Amino acid sequence: MSGRYGIHLPVIAADLPAAQRLARVVGRWITVLPMMDPGEMTVSEEEFLRHRVFCDLRMPGGRRCVLRDGHDGECSRRLRR
Repeated sequence: MSGRYGIHLPVIAADLPAAQRLARVVGRWITVLPMMDPGEMTVSEEEFLRHRVFCDLRMPGGRRCVLRDGHDGECSRRLRR
């Protein structure tokens, strides 16, 4: 056992883009909790194929990039407008 446990919250969305948008909103909001790691967030269709929501690269200091998976350019701790 790794000593780490994940929490799975079943939330239904109409399609993959809607699920990814909702996961990004929840992931950004919940980072106020120190144990939250939005970089590990994924969405899936019936738990089969998971799709990463956030960039999975760690930045200096150990925090993760807050941009969407597959973003262009450098990683950032702030959203781009």
